[in-house]
Amino acid sequence: MSSALVRASLRAPLQQARFINTSARGLLPAGFPGSSSPPSYFQKPRLPANTVVRFVPQQTAWIVERMGKFNRILDPGLAILMPFIDRIAYVKSLKEVAIEIPSQSAITADNVTLELDGVLFTRVFDAYKASYGVEDAEYAISQLAQTTMRSEIGQLTLDHVLKERAALNTNITAAINDAAEAWGVTCLRYEIRDIHAPDAVVEAMHRQVTAERSKRAEILDSEGQRQSAINIAEGRKQSVILASEAMRAERINEADGEAEAILLKARATAEGIDAVSKSILQGAEGAQGAISLTVAEKYVDAFAKLAKESTAVVVPGNVGDIGGMIATGLSVYGKVGEAQARTMAKQITGASETASSPELKEESKTDVKQTVLDSFNNATSKQ
Repeated sequence: MSSALVRASLRAPLQQARFINTSARGLLPAGFPGSSSPPSYFQKPRLPANTVVRFVPQQTAWIVERMGKFNRILDPGLAILMPFIDRIAYVKSLKEVAIEIPSQSAITADNVTLELDGVLFTRVFDAYKASYGVEDAEYAISQLAQTTMRSEIGQLTLDHVLKERAALNTNITAAINDAAEAWGVTCLRYEIRDIHAPDAVVEAMHRQVTAERSKRAEILDSEGQRQSAINIAEGRKQSVILASEAMRAERINEADGEAEAILLKARATAEGIDAVSKSILQGAEGAQGAISLTVAEKYVDAFAKLAKESTAVVVPGNVGDIGGMIATGLSVYGKVGEAQARTMAKQITGASETASSPELKEESKTDVKQTVLDSFNNATSKQ
């Protein structure tokens, strides 16, 4: 009797410990060591039980199997199930789901190892395919996203990976959709969240950026100096052009002034000659004497200027006799006057055609020259 009591007292703690161990194992998550359930990447929700009358939530698809075979998909709202023979096998959410892609390593085309992670946005469009086309749709899509991202990054260099993230996301999304169409799941978009490069590569990129910015600063500085030199040269060019235009205008004005002065002087000289000629014609003997005296004075002044301006001077033999020189000048003027008077008389009394002939004009010029030379020679011989 006592031995039976001892065995019973020892069996009770063992049974209690076995119960506690079993219940604790049931609380472990799927895939945990020691758990009896098969491992799964995503934790599956608990399926609803068949209570004959069920209410299906909005944007949710319940797959009903009857005696182990697919029967129908329950629409949102009231649903009636057959007891014992109907079973809710799968519950699929038709909402958009964000799947976190864990960090993974990928090698670029230029042999740089990168650590990348991302977020994948999916949605179930066919609950039947999502239930029976693949064992675990989310796990399959996440693995496909990782392999696709590795293959896409392997085709690009590091610079293109950093610059073409949008194109990379689009390519990964298209590749996932091609494979996931048979699973009843569509990939809406894929976003690369973080890209981690090795420290040496990051340091080299920083040096490259610093060198690039220094290069741009030097280029801008040189362009500024070049533009400054161009502006200075342009300013000097404009100043030279303006100065030359001013000098040209000044010379034109001076030439215009000189031409105007010459014209005025010529007009004044012509008017003076006219006045002298009128005075000579009107003054008779007195005017003739004044003209003779003026010619004699100019005759003497001409020889004085010759002696000052040149070392070799041709002078008359009677240069010591001032009176003789004056007399010679007066005789020259007299002869010239007589020749001019004779010519004027012939022009007045002669016929118009004779007066206009070239031979007569040449003859009158020859007479005047000969008369002047004869008078000069006579006066020289007398002295």
